[in-house]
Amino acid sequence: MQTKASLLIAALCGVLSGQAFADHETIKPKAYDSLGKCVKAALSKHDGKIVKLEAKSERKQVVYEFDVQTNDGKAWDIECSAKTGKVTEVEEEVTATDERFKALAKVSEEEAKATALAAHPGKVVEVEYELEPDGKASYEFDILEADNEEVKVEVDASTGKIVETSYEIYQIGQE
Repeated sequence: MQTKASLLIAALCGVLSGQAFADHETIKPKAYDSLGKCVKAALSKHDGKIVKLEAKSERKQVVYEFDVQTNDGKAWDIECSAKTGKVTEVEEEVTATDERFKALAKVSEEEAKATALAAHPGKVVEVEYELEPDGKASYEFDILEADNEEVKVEVDASTGKIVETSYEIYQIGQE
């Protein structure tokens, strides 16, 4: 007999492996189902296809981060509190050459990377370029530390200061 957890994981793997998420309206989250609530909340912000889900620990709270691709070709990182089921942040993912990002970035990627690695030594496995809801830009570095723990370090592209750090609990979907 399959458990609810294994059924949920199987369903998410189907969703995240490339199947369109057109029928997300049929998700009926239960009071105990924080992931279901967060899926629904995230897709209410930007309807599209979830291509990656990360659970992470941020300030000692579990946060789900959904990478959503919308029909207009945009990519969004939508964070949702596992405790409340409410969206806590929406960021637009862009490329390093995006004119909006370049206009805001006063710190080079190499300088931001050096800051992130000074705080969390390891190997950078992914870099994202983000436009924040407050109009700022940031670099987000996924760093694999020596103990094989992955940490996300967000560096403000204007000031070069670390603005957020979180540890990955698990990831489903494409990097």
